[in-house]
Amino acid sequence: MSGSAHRPTYRQKGLHMVALFEAAKGALVLLTGCGILLLIHTNLHLAAEELVREIHLNPSSHYPRIFIDAASHLTNTRLWALAVSALCYATIRFVEAVALWRARVWAEWFGLLSGAVYLPVELFEVSRRVTWPRLTVLTVNLIIVAYLGSLLYAERQRKG
Repeated sequence: MSGSAHRPTYRQKGLHMVALFEAAKGALVLLTGCGILLLIHTNLHLAAEELVREIHLNPSSHYPRIFIDAASHLTNTRLWALAVSALCYATIRFVEAVALWRARVWAEWFGLLSGAVYLPVELFEVSRRVTWPRLTVLTVNLIIVAYLGSLLYAERQRKG
């Protein structure tokens, strides 16, 4: 058997790239959730003040004060809820990534719809203020949505 018989197609390579991206998002959120768990049973007000000082901000300034006050209102129950939410989100991203890797059509639809739902918010944020991170998020999401949409369209044309 020749080596080219197992060479991934353009479609498979693209789906693998999207799958890796989705898995990376899941891993990042999972790590964040684990970090949230580390904050349970800690003095969040003090931790927030220390963080603000560590990044060389004035704790009595307006925005750092908002952050410190918000941290003060977090309870262990809310932290658990955030951690569980992060786990759920990460699980969804991991399942999507595996299904995209295996070229499951339902995952292509799921990826298309879950990416498209964020586009209005991302466009709004870019229209409010153009920054490199906002443009990058919007561009990557547009590329993924367009790619998955083109695969689904091509599949529909092939069948019908």
